[in-house]
Amino acid sequence: MEIRFQNSPKEVKGMCTEELRSNFLVQQLMVDDQIKLVYSHYDRVIVGGVKPVTQKVDLPNEAELRADYFLHRRELGIINTGGAGIVEADGVSYELNKLDCLYLGKGTQSVSFSSKSKDDAAHFFLLSTTAHHTYPNARMTKEEASPVHLGETATANLRTIYKYIHADGIQSCQLVMGVTALKDGSVWNSVPPHTHTRRMEVYFYFDLPEQHRIFHLMGEPQETRHVVIANNEAVISPPWSVHCGPGSTNYTFIWAMAGENYTFTDMDPVAIGEMK
Repeated sequence: MEIRFQNSPKEVKGMCTEELRSNFLVQQLMVDDQIKLVYSHYDRVIVGGVKPVTQKVDLPNEAELRADYFLHRRELGIINTGGAGIVEADGVSYELNKLDCLYLGKGTQSVSFSSKSKDDAAHFFLLSTTAHHTYPNARMTKEEASPVHLGETATANLRTIYKYIHADGIQSCQLVMGVTALKDGSVWNSVPPHTHTRRMEVYFYFDLPEQHRIFHLMGEPQETRHVVIANNEAVISPPWSVHCGPGSTNYTFIWAMAGENYTFTDMDPVAIGEMK
């Protein structure tokens, strides 16, 4: 498990492209029959990806956690972005089709991942946060996620938001998680831009054709930087940073948040005209 420490706004102002990418971009998340984990000191989240193809892949108990097992003091959100897959948690099997979500609460001791077909493997995105209370394990399908339609064609941000883990959905200690799918012809995400210093966020971009890219904007609203992102890559967004940007075509992304505030709508908007 890779460990990444926090960076202040002052540090980020002076970072070159490679420094930005090594601190905030998470690559190679979906590798055949492997699990990739990155521990970020922003709210102590763990970002992960699993692509089981020919074998079952177990969630390891990383030494850095100093725990009896991975979810000893943690909770975990899982969203499948690929073919049909199965997550087994303490002997219970949960089938996840594309864009289905599974929450595993504190105290779940054994977790494994597998695909129903090696020719159409599952792609499981993982986000784990620390937890102080045990909430029940719960599965939610895309159809059960009460989709909300936002944006408009004129501003290239027509999109559908699926909320899974939040105050009015699957219950958790601090994890908030969902999916946003942009319509054909729309490329802008998270409009209007905003910050929320009470929680950090991770974006995982997928369903992006190989030749296309996302131009993810980050940094303070008046000191923006950008990170160019390919398919199946994630970006860590500090609490003080904006997190928006366009792609060269439409795409879908997972947003996952953790921190002091659990309220999805708690954000500090920034007018486009104020950004620099």
